[in-house]
Amino acid sequence: MAEVINMPKLGFDMKEGQLINWLVGPGDAVEKGAIIAEIESDKATIEVEAFQEGTILQLLVDVDDWVPVGAPIAVIGSEGEEVDLAALGVDGAQADEATQEEPEPAQAAEPVKEPEKVSHGENGAGLPDGVRASPLARRVADELGVDISRVSGSGPKGRIVRSDVESFAEAAGEETHRDAAPAAPSPEAPAQSIRPVSPQQIQGVTINIGPDDNEIETSRLRRRIAERMTTSKAVAPHFYVTTEIDMGPALALRKDLNARLEEQGVKISVNDIIVKAVALALRDYPNLNAAYNGDTVVRYGHINVGIAVAVENGLLNVVAKDADLATLGELARKNKEMITRARDGKVHPQDIDGETFAVSNLGAYDVDHFIAIINQPNAGILAVGSAKQVPVVVDGEITIGWRMKATVSADHRVTDGAEAAEFVRRVKELLEDPMSLLI
Repeated sequence: MAEVINMPKLGFDMKEGQLINWLVGPGDAVEKGAIIAEIESDKATIEVEAFQEGTILQLLVDVDDWVPVGAPIAVIGSEGEEVDLAALGVDGAQADEATQEEPEPAQAAEPVKEPEKVSHGENGAGLPDGVRASPLARRVADELGVDISRVSGSGPKGRIVRSDVESFAEAAGEETHRDAAPAAPSPEAPAQSIRPVSPQQIQGVTINIGPDDNEIETSRLRRRIAERMTTSKAVAPHFYVTTEIDMGPALALRKDLNARLEEQGVKISVNDIIVKAVALALRDYPNLNAAYNGDTVVRYGHINVGIAVAVENGLLNVVAKDADLATLGELARKNKEMITRARDGKVHPQDIDGETFAVSNLGAYDVDHFIAIINQPNAGILAVGSAKQVPVVVDGEITIGWRMKATVSADHRVTDGAEAAEFVRRVKELLEDPMSLLI
């Protein structure tokens, strides 16, 4: 029986993804779990797997098309099976999108009329006939107040993409700025709800680009990071609590465990131990494993710790699911697999979904201390520096010990200084008595 393969969701805030490569074609037989396509979002490039054994009956989108989350991208079924898109709940217009040919040129030009402003629905409803735009371009047009029917497309078959909208808005803004000063807001105007803040929306910053300067186009991932971090600092009142941890016992335990696990091919990292300690501490302080939701605070039912991974052109968080329940060996094995996939640009959807708290560890870069920005909508993130040998005072005697600084960034809408201090103290207790991580 034919089944639809849909655009997967890579994270709670993903709205669409771009199909960058088909690895199969109509008529190809595939096994369950076989890689059939590569999808790119603002976060990462992932491989899409076939969820069942069968034959690829039809591809519904073209390479480079942006597709909303949950929208169909292909049909899989039995060899030779007839495909009834209507019975599968697929809009025929959507299926035609991938196969339509260039329209025949008009025989006679019509007088050009100023297009009316249209509303841009999630699937392009309301766009004038002949106007093709990616979902991302439509959303950006809505945010910037651009009439998308006036934008010229540079994508395949004249399709309008995000950069076309941004270029149009920039040109229109310069023209408007020359013509008139911006009007002051009316005192009667109603207050607007907070929306994601684009770095381009921040006023008062002018960059003078000289002849010797090199202007480099940012990647989608970098633009997404810029947007999310700007939004986080704008909507979440951050505060910070720092502690210093004696890492001697944790490092000794790691050495002992790795010697025991060597034959199994498992190697526990310092970060694995930190993630485990954080997860157990979050059990005791659920407000740090939560999200602000207006009149309520949502306390998550699972403890899923995000692990920041440096990737090409940016940063990506893979997620250790139910980290409080996993053994250190299990955490180490799964974390290594996810981190490797992230660095190779081949994460799985489940690798980056469901984060409830995060750890950002710059210890490998010889960093003493830093603070991190919270990943919205989470209530906190722990920034970890290097474990270093330093002079310390123990029982009135100066000796050498391993010390590491850790700083929690917390959302003041959800928690307060005393609770955040107790949380980092609990993390410190667990790392200084690491046998408690094994119980």
